[in-house]
Amino acid sequence: MAMYFYYMMFIISLVIIVVYAFIFNKRFDANLTIMVVLIPVINLGFLFMGEAKAIEEALIALKLTYIGGCFVLITAMFLIFNICKIKLPPWLRAIIVTINILVFCTTLTTGHLDIFYKGIPDLAEAGGASYITNKSYGFMHTIFYIMVGLYYLVTVGVIVYSFFKKRQVPRTILLLVVLAVTIAVFGFFGSRLITHEIEILPATYNLGMIIYLIIATRLRLYNTSEAVMDSLIQKGETGFVSFDNKVRFLGSNDIAKNIFPELKDLVIDSKAESNEWVNKNIISWINEYKEDESDDKRLIEKDNKVYLFQLNRLVIWKFNLGYQFLITDDTANQEYIKLIKNYNDELQKEVEKKTKSVIEIQEKLVLGMATMIEGRDNSTGGHIKRTSDCVRILADEIKKNNIFNLTDEFINNIIKAAPMHDLGKITIDDEILRKPGKYTPEEFEIMKTHAAEGARIVKQILDGTDDVNFMKIAVNVAHFHHERWDGSGYPNKLKGEEIPLEARIMAIADVYDALVSKRVYKEKMSFEEANKIIMDGMGKHFDKSLEPFYLAAKPKLEEYYLSLEK
Repeated sequence: MAMYFYYMMFIISLVIIVVYAFIFNKRFDANLTIMVVLIPVINLGFLFMGEAKAIEEALIALKLTYIGGCFVLITAMFLIFNICKIKLPPWLRAIIVTINILVFCTTLTTGHLDIFYKGIPDLAEAGGASYITNKSYGFMHTIFYIMVGLYYLVTVGVIVYSFFKKRQVPRTILLLVVLAVTIAVFGFFGSRLITHEIEILPATYNLGMIIYLIIATRLRLYNTSEAVMDSLIQKGETGFVSFDNKVRFLGSNDIAKNIFPELKDLVIDSKAESNEWVNKNIISWINEYKEDESDDKRLIEKDNKVYLFQLNRLVIWKFNLGYQFLITDDTANQEYIKLIKNYNDELQKEVEKKTKSVIEIQEKLVLGMATMIEGRDNSTGGHIKRTSDCVRILADEIKKNNIFNLTDEFINNIIKAAPMHDLGKITIDDEILRKPGKYTPEEFEIMKTHAAEGARIVKQILDGTDDVNFMKIAVNVAHFHHERWDGSGYPNKLKGEEIPLEARIMAIADVYDALVSKRVYKEKMSFEEANKIIMDGMGKHFDKSLEPFYLAAKPKLEEYYLSLEK
């Protein structure tokens, strides 16, 4: 009866190999393959032991059975480490395997030395099968038991740790692993409590192996990257091309060859540079990829289609052994992107058109307000346009020797902002604003409020506009064009570079126009008189660093004002 059991266990282990070969996937853990191969060998050992007619034959069979304790256990432990996504350092793996090999070597001394077994045990028979009795263990057998127990404890510790700490390890898998380990523990230690005449270990090995096969098959569902890759291959719309590190052609699938027939001309293990198309589109890219691995996607057009090439390292056992291209038809996606882009371009043009219209309305509104205010003031008219032109002339000279790094945008913005510099005067009462004579101290204090009020009004008008830079410059021009370099100006008594550059430029243009223009309360000054006042104000009223640009602009300013008299 016992022999039938051993034969059945051996046959089951062979069936497990057949099933494993049928479901085998190259991504199965290598430890699983080792276990599948070893278990029939172990079961064969138990079968030979049952058939042994002499103690010498039984001892040879016994040595085969110890393969289970010495090697199946550590491969199972390594498998569980991998399942739980806990990496063991390669050097630690090597040490553990070396220890197990040394322990197994001591089992081979049975019948010769007293290291593993003391003396030679007896051979008995029960149920038609032989078994070894009267065993006397040596010190290495004790070490063997300690080693096995330690592996079980480590394995259980890993499972418990992963159950509570590893959220990315499937709980179903952990429960199956617990079942497999429990069966192994019972087979190794508990079977002795049932009987000494028949070994239950073959059954526990087979049952545990069946559970591990279920685990391996189940794990493929959780490996999303591999599942996606398998799905792409099965779908038959993805091409693959591989090269080694020396850019020798390793192969491609039929999908890639159908898309790019040029690949059919390549010879396996041969350099690919000779093929012009491959050299241009593939080899040159690999050479660039070696320098910059961020360049891993490209689009290649062929036969009115657009293909997406994705370049990756060809990694096997953590070694970079070459390069692999993933090819997919991206035509529909690119057409959609093109459609969206065209739509966005048209939308952008429409937005820019509407924005430009809104800005023009704002500018006209501001200019109209400035003109209305100018009509209330005692200027002779034209102050708004003249100061804008003066600002333009000064800014052009500054830009020629651009120590301030002025942009065209800045210059355009300050010219557009110039008409807004006196908008605050709309809040000043006519009795003060139109007074022909000199202001009293009280009236001058009221008059000075037009700067801050102008900044407030400009901000209210332009608030919400997309052109934030223009709004900032316009507000500064209105707010600070009466500030003085020495800090004696108003409204905030800013000093030196505390005053924004646009306000410093505006101050020169504003004062210059006031000096050379006729007002109801004064005659215009000559260019020489105006120039003297401006130059005397450099470093006091005006920014001294603007002096060379004013002097460079002076001839053009005089020419401009002379042209207005014609």
